[in-house]
Amino acid sequence: MSRAASTTSTTIPDSVVNEAARAADPVADPLTGQRILIVEDDPFITLALEEMLGEQGLVIAGTAHNLQKAIDLASRATLDVALLDVNIGPEKIDPVADILAARGCPFVFTTGCGRAGLPEAYLDRPIVEKPFYIEEILNTLRDELVAATAQDAAAARR
Repeated sequence: MSRAASTTSTTIPDSVVNEAARAADPVADPLTGQRILIVEDDPFITLALEEMLGEQGLVIAGTAHNLQKAIDLASRATLDVALLDVNIGPEKIDPVADILAARGCPFVFTTGCGRAGLPEAYLDRPIVEKPFYIEEILNTLRDELVAATAQDAAAARR
């Protein structure tokens, strides 16, 4: 006895198609191989981010739990993108953001305080609010890298 094949079609959301395409061809994902700086004062969040971002193909260029180490890494490390906690203990991330902006390195803020907690000079920068899901971070980092690449290409054409 044979069964007739179903001829109904389903529409698959673009987000599912895009994720499947990235899984099938990791080179297509702009995050693959990118060097990331993680600045986060909570060691458990840092470890989770290192593991999850590494699994997604990012290269962890460095992590910092305090402002001085973050400044050092932001100044000296070879970076493609950064993930910055707005508050590092009692200190603000502003000097690190200033260094990265001067270097032309895209970055994303993480915060539990919303936009009100962002450094004044960077209110237009993207944020991922805590608690966050890894997909939120990945999508925001991806968007920043694509935007930075487009800006670089436009500048090169001038």
